[in-house]
Amino acid sequence: MPTETAQSLIVVPTCNGLRDLRRLVASLPEDIDLFVIDSSSSDGTGEYLQAQGIDHLVIAQSEFNHGATRQRALRERPGYAYYIYLTQDACLAEPQALERLLAHFEDPQVGAVCGRQLPHPDANPLAAHARYFNYPAPSRHKRLADAEELGVKAAFMSNSFSAYRADALQAADGFPAHVILAEDMYVAARMLQKGWTVAYAGDACCHHSHNYTPWQEFKRYFDTGVFHASEPWIQDELGGVSGEGRRFVLSELRYLGKAHRVWWPASMLATAMKLVGYHLGKRHSYLPPRLRQAFSMHRGYWN
Repeated sequence: MPTETAQSLIVVPTCNGLRDLRRLVASLPEDIDLFVIDSSSSDGTGEYLQAQGIDHLVIAQSEFNHGATRQRALRERPGYAYYIYLTQDACLAEPQALERLLAHFEDPQVGAVCGRQLPHPDANPLAAHARYFNYPAPSRHKRLADAEELGVKAAFMSNSFSAYRADALQAADGFPAHVILAEDMYVAARMLQKGWTVAYAGDACCHHSHNYTPWQEFKRYFDTGVFHASEPWIQDELGGVSGEGRRFVLSELRYLGKAHRVWWPASMLATAMKLVGYHLGKRHSYLPPRLRQAFSMHRGYWN
């Protein structure tokens, strides 16, 4: 086993996703430490973890937060050099994925690495395009100076498949205690501020995608708008994403082409819902509490 892999802990938060969790565990190498934080699942996840002898911690669903729960893994299981985060609905696309992800830490300036996400086999054309657009094949190492070219995407990171150097995570003050989502981007931005390099590993692949409905896209982008409004320092430091939305839409229409023209209306509707959701999220402070919860994918954030 490579040194980086032997010094690593895989952390997976779960909640009522037993079927996906089984798929993820089956894709992992047997000789690496795994720690699951389960938000009191009622679908048999607890019994499965117990039967498989998987190290785990059960927390109340009300305790879960995207940032605080992942930070808790460092407190509950300290001493690892690297912490790998996966979501229950992801799975490794190849046995070498972890080694390829961790290989980027051979550069001592790299504080965090984000792996490439490929669509699941059942992904619809919109979900598949989103993965191909956001997760290209070429790898890249990014520093704060790259924000002039990339804007906020210099801090692009996804905890569906990522790894962090423990020292760098500590230097960045860890994951935030209370965020609606994007705790990964938050930490990556802090690392860039403190002089670390953030890597994208196009050669380390997992499968992860969602066949979102337009209403689910609205909610996801509402939460993204809430995050950007709540953490304005990130765009103040790195810049925005000028033209990214237009590039995505044009890329999606080219990807769909005539072969998937039946998806054109769904594409346009999803785009409109994303746009409205994002701008409402940016202005969430003007909305009554019941609408904030109704519009949000992560309703527990508002409790």
